[in-house]
Amino acid sequence: MQPVATDPAGQTFSDQASGSQHFSTQSLGALAGIDPQKLAQLAQKIDLPALLNAASGMSAAQLGQLSGMLAGQGGGAAKKRELPAPNGDFYSVMDTLSDRQRDIASRVRRFMETEVAPIMNEYWQRDEFPQQLIPRMRDLNLMREIWNEDGSRTPDASVTEGIIIMEMCRIDVSTAVFFGVHAGLALASVALGGDEAQRAELIPRMLDMDLVGAFGLTEPEGGSQVSRGMHTTARRDGDTWVLNGEKKWIGNSTFADVTVIWARDVADDQVKGFLLRKGTLGFHVEKIQGKIALRLVENGHITLTDCRVQEADRLQNANSFRTTADVLRLTRAGVAWQGVGCAMGAYELALKYAQTRRQFGKKIGEFQLIQSHLVHMLGNLTAMQTMCLRLSGMEDAGQMRDEHAALAKVFTAARCRETVALARETFGGNGILLEYGVAKHFCDTEAIYSYEGTNEINTLVVGRAVSGLSAFV
Repeated sequence: MQPVATDPAGQTFSDQASGSQHFSTQSLGALAGIDPQKLAQLAQKIDLPALLNAASGMSAAQLGQLSGMLAGQGGGAAKKRELPAPNGDFYSVMDTLSDRQRDIASRVRRFMETEVAPIMNEYWQRDEFPQQLIPRMRDLNLMREIWNEDGSRTPDASVTEGIIIMEMCRIDVSTAVFFGVHAGLALASVALGGDEAQRAELIPRMLDMDLVGAFGLTEPEGGSQVSRGMHTTARRDGDTWVLNGEKKWIGNSTFADVTVIWARDVADDQVKGFLLRKGTLGFHVEKIQGKIALRLVENGHITLTDCRVQEADRLQNANSFRTTADVLRLTRAGVAWQGVGCAMGAYELALKYAQTRRQFGKKIGEFQLIQSHLVHMLGNLTAMQTMCLRLSGMEDAGQMRDEHAALAKVFTAARCRETVALARETFGGNGILLEYGVAKHFCDTEAIYSYEGTNEINTLVVGRAVSGLSAFV
């Protein structure tokens, strides 16, 4: 007796009657699992024989895809596919670094996510730097990953510093600016401009962050133009110098222990560097109010009124603007990395939002225009990362020139500005709320675009290098 099965309509499926091969035991088990009532309901909705004929002509792969699609519509019975976690390192740049550098990046990321992120919005609204972070930052010992106690740089200092800055800016640009002013501008001024005694006194304490530094170059009447005409003056009077003038936008200056002030010697018209200790008479700092960017950074407006500085506190090896320019060159790559980190943070926030925010019955990441935004942002970010990694490698190898750093600053600042704007747009109205994170990046980008040489000035630096012609006026 051959096995026979009947459908609810009374039709017989027999291998003898059809002339086909015999049912296998596995096939019989599958047929036995069919619910006749559901089969009857299905037959009322579609042409069941036609469906079977169509399905029998499909390959195993096609049937598998069809089965998977149907299972995905089964009301959550099938396991939901996990979406990829936001990752701004699309080309695995971190894999090209040393184990030590990856460990540093991991430590900084953990610090930023656990120590800074929970409090940054509160301090943004207070327009104040959370100074309680300084001892916690000291515990990371990041300074000695970049500098040696004699004022020399570690062999991979630029790449390492760039990764540190990128990780900080991914969460909060202001924290990176505090670090950059202290570890870059202020410490580099001592390292390049100080004599042996000054380096021995200050650098170990600055590396331990027992002393916080600031850097006073920009003036109320000009930033980039100070190279051609500094208004702050210094006049020798016996064993002291008398300083008069103003400095503006000086980060960390409201609480710094030592501020490097650059002033023009009235005797020889050369720029010299001076160490202004906290509490020096005639040295007054007023906190700048009303900023829309870098609100955690305490920028000061410094007034120097017959401020007397001992000759011992003049940077003994900083006797012209050449030293100032060397300091700026040393730190400009770090500012380019700020744009990378800021763009990375904004991109990752936008991607996470696109994966979770629902509109019109679906996640907004399923809309083509949003995916276009994401891909544009990621392309910018990846280009910025690879450019800065190469730039820092050139600096560590002693191959970087002014125009190299200037091009990176021009490119990253502009691409960061575009990326952060697209990220804010992805958030719609929520993008202007502080709680969603991207608004802070949006504002901070404007500062990155403007300081450490405006994009226009840096453009002219690169243009002069590639053409051999100067467009400066």
